[in-house]
Amino acid sequence: MTAQTERLHLDVTGANARALGVSRGAALRGTLPTAYEKYAELFRILGVTEAMELDGVARVVAAVDPWRPELIEQLRGVAEGADVPFEQVVALNARTELIALGTRSASECSTVTARVGSHRLGVQTWDWHVELDAYWHTHTVTGHGLRYAGLTEQGILSKIGVNEAGLALHFNILGHASDGPDGVPMHLLSSAVLSECASVDEAVALVRAAPIASSSAFTMLDGTRAVSLEISPVGVYEITELDGSVQRTNHFQHAEPHARQKTELYEPDSSDRLELVRERLSSGLPESPAELVRLLRSGPGQPPLTCVPDMTKEYGDRWATLATIVSDPDARTIRIFDGMPEASESGEWRVLAV
Repeated sequence: MTAQTERLHLDVTGANARALGVSRGAALRGTLPTAYEKYAELFRILGVTEAMELDGVARVVAAVDPWRPELIEQLRGVAEGADVPFEQVVALNARTELIALGTRSASECSTVTARVGSHRLGVQTWDWHVELDAYWHTHTVTGHGLRYAGLTEQGILSKIGVNEAGLALHFNILGHASDGPDGVPMHLLSSAVLSECASVDEAVALVRAAPIASSSAFTMLDGTRAVSLEISPVGVYEITELDGSVQRTNHFQHAEPHARQKTELYEPDSSDRLELVRERLSSGLPESPAELVRLLRSGPGQPPLTCVPDMTKEYGDRWATLATIVSDPDARTIRIFDGMPEASESGEWRVLAV
């Protein structure tokens, strides 16, 4: 993993959408082309051909432009600033939707929200391909819409974050049989939520009104409410807070989308992880942020709440916990650790405030 002190941070600024994109692209001019090359390699490994990728990009643009043309302007700005083709920037932002066109089992992220003292906090592990560890960074986005900060990948407008209004968003991939690139990509939807919404209620309304053709879970929290929103081509479903907590792994919990989920992608791993977290919470809510983080530690023989990559495997099967994230929407802060929860107690966290 890249050392925390070396991890790139971007201050993305711009008075309009195009300027925000140019700011981001210019800062990534040296690394974004290689990031795209690594993703293109992953697409091919997963069975997504170049023709399928370009067709998916065109379908994404056709869906997003009528809904939020300013998002397309941001992507054009990124391409301009980084001096790369626009289609490559769209592909990076639609990587979840393009990957859904292929087939491969996976190990993925775990998220928990909990009332800790007087605050509602969120914690998440971000598990992804170890080969892509060099291509993520933290960022603060200012100047067009609400200011927000968090973690994302090269060229991608948003992923996990918190905004100045006190709304936090955590991100887990889901898989449904109908997933495709005919709607707004989940990473662009995250950007819209964080830049436009001041509360969980506003965010839920925005997502419900968006053109959706793929699946993910946005676990969102503010000072008064937490919810895990299961987003899918067949609808948007709320998994509400129970006994002060919401827990999320990578399978649908609502019966309607679960009926046609891509079970082969994340099961039984996802259900086992969820059961382990709920077992730990059965004795009570955590009493500190450190205890909240410990909920996502894995011991020998336990379900993999954290992932150590098996380097005997090939690209596409080497899963690693790249980051651990704690959000505090009341304080308007997000803390990001470069690596697994096990190392975070003695390591250096990056703290971003909005």
